[in-house]
Amino acid sequence: MSEDTVTVIDNRTGKRIELPIRKATQGPDAVDIGSFYRETGYFTYDPGFLSTASCHSQLTYLDGKNGKLMYRGYPIEQLAEKSNFLEVAYLMLYGELPQQQQLEEFRRIIIHHTMLNESLKSFFRGFYHDAHPMAIMVGVVGSLSAFYHDSTDINNPRHREIAAHRMIAKMPSIAAASYKHSVGEPQVYPDNSLSYTGNLLNMMFAVPCEPFVLNPVAEKALDLIFILHIDHEQNASTSTVRLAGSSGANPFACIASGIAALWGPAHGGANEAVLNMLDEIGDIANVPKYLARAKDKNDPFRLMGFGHRVYKNYDPRARIIREMCHEVLEKLGDANDPRFELALKLEEIALNDEYFVKRKLYPNVDFYSGLIYRALGIPTNMFTVMFAIARTVGWVSQWMEMISEDNQRIGRPRQLYVGEKERNYVPIDKRGTR
Repeated sequence: MSEDTVTVIDNRTGKRIELPIRKATQGPDAVDIGSFYRETGYFTYDPGFLSTASCHSQLTYLDGKNGKLMYRGYPIEQLAEKSNFLEVAYLMLYGELPQQQQLEEFRRIIIHHTMLNESLKSFFRGFYHDAHPMAIMVGVVGSLSAFYHDSTDINNPRHREIAAHRMIAKMPSIAAASYKHSVGEPQVYPDNSLSYTGNLLNMMFAVPCEPFVLNPVAEKALDLIFILHIDHEQNASTSTVRLAGSSGANPFACIASGIAALWGPAHGGANEAVLNMLDEIGDIANVPKYLARAKDKNDPFRLMGFGHRVYKNYDPRARIIREMCHEVLEKLGDANDPRFELALKLEEIALNDEYFVKRKLYPNVDFYSGLIYRALGIPTNMFTVMFAIARTVGWVSQWMEMISEDNQRIGRPRQLYVGEKERNYVPIDKRGTR
């Protein structure tokens, strides 16, 4: 028996099967079960794929036990402190940090693609006035393949690169246009003299009748949030992008599928849920009552924005964003907004209360990002859209990695069928009553 295999014994037949072990550079190795069904006649059963590696990847490493997140081997703490969003986007796409000339050329390419085809204005006007911005995002992004035929050949590496650039560049323009439609204001064209996040804020909040003054604190805060949300391993939306891409779908359709998956409240809506929770609590005087409810296992109330499904320690992104959140609230927050005072009180308690500390229910990145968005004047229904802008970099990087693999094949999960056995059709006049 090799040290690089796992032996499985079928107790029905006594047959021994050796399955190869695929080595990881970090984290758990994986047992290759590709031959398991052929050798045993069994499927493996893993609801939610929580113990299944669906692919191999060089992009993101997440260690939930020790609270570690790395992009291409670089700790998120270093990138958040020293880098910027477009530099990290380059890293994700190309595998290495750029030299100065490479970064300048990459920025030039991205700003070259920020404009939207004018015909899309009619598409935006076709949505109902109070359509959710995420609904608009899904539709508009999915439609881009109808406008950009020159970058939909997935077998052409140059087409894939152009499509990736276009998605990263146009996502802020689409997001801002979705917001403007929802509030009945005219779309604002991109300003390529601004930074990536500065341009987004300008397109969202500028109006034709008066000058817009970009706040550097807001610009910096948004850039930081975007870095922290670029990628997070094989989560639901990323897995959706990969699965759609495995069928040979064009890249714009694949990213639209990721947006749809992200829209689910269990995935991209956590920071919105934080503000809804703060609204429910209402006043600092009510905090003890709600903390007691949170500790009561028989009470359905949960503190949103505390703890994390993957991180069993402190969310490393929360450590980074916490300081920025306090700076934003101090400089841009509405002193009369009770939610900010409430949030700071909850944070203080969670970091010191034995119940939360023992269970490692620390504030996570969603707790702080929702507060920052609120302070920047970004409405709640745009929170997940902000998430989608940043995550687009991860999605296109994951898609490009998957498409370039030699053994790439269409995704086809199997099932454990528990329905009726075979039965014969009964004519309607002979079925009787039930």
